[in-house]
Amino acid sequence: MAEQLVGLIPAAGKGSRLGLPYPKELYPTIQKGKYKPVSQFVLENMTAAKIKGVVFVIDETKFQLITYFGSGRKFNCNISYVVQENQPTQGKSPGLSEALDSAYHLTKGKTVVFGMADTIMRPLDVFNQLLREVGEDDVIMGLFRTDHPEGFGMVELDHKGRAGRIIDKPRFSRLEYMWGCMVWKPVFTDYLNDHLKNCEISDFAEVMNSAIKKGIKFRGLRIEDGIYTDIGTFEDIERMEREFYEK
Repeated sequence: MAEQLVGLIPAAGKGSRLGLPYPKELYPTIQKGKYKPVSQFVLENMTAAKIKGVVFVIDETKFQLITYFGSGRKFNCNISYVVQENQPTQGKSPGLSEALDSAYHLTKGKTVVFGMADTIMRPLDVFNQLLREVGEDDVIMGLFRTDHPEGFGMVELDHKGRAGRIIDKPRFSRLEYMWGCMVWKPVFTDYLNDHLKNCEISDFAEVMNSAIKKGIKFRGLRIEDGIYTDIGTFEDIERMEREFYEK
């Protein structure tokens, strides 16, 4: 099955809220006395699941990511790079759908293992957990508990764990779990590609909700005692340092 898997890491966002002089995906952490950029964590989540082929989606300014990760050899994988063009600016997650679809020529027909480049997830084997549980479902989402629904895609589940709706970045929510990463089968890769060709709405949460209505089976797997944190803002960075390092 490993030959049919492909890791997909979108990293084309501008990171304008941070205003860093380098890509936010290279934001430094220090691990065992060595520099480790935040984007290396999701790559390690993937290689822990024995994923050998990984695609980074970047924009024309992210050459430093190529310099750091290179071919992927030193990370025990093969890395390809796709440049996303013409990023939209509308929606709560502008450009994410297009970023994922820009790698269609490399992901078509494969099971996609998807994580964000500006996040840290624990446990290390989070993708192994998803791959073990995907079963007959088309999409399985790794769900993490959060007290900050305004920053994430909150997921409604039924009693069987099937996702009924994604509510993206609500100001308030009774829901406790957000999606942090996913594994999906080719049926969703093709649906996303067709949707972007034929529909004006490209917000990723709306694409997922549309897919659910069309009968594509989404399920959530709660990652109990898991850690998920991103670095979209300086407040997020402060939270990451508290939650991650203290954990």
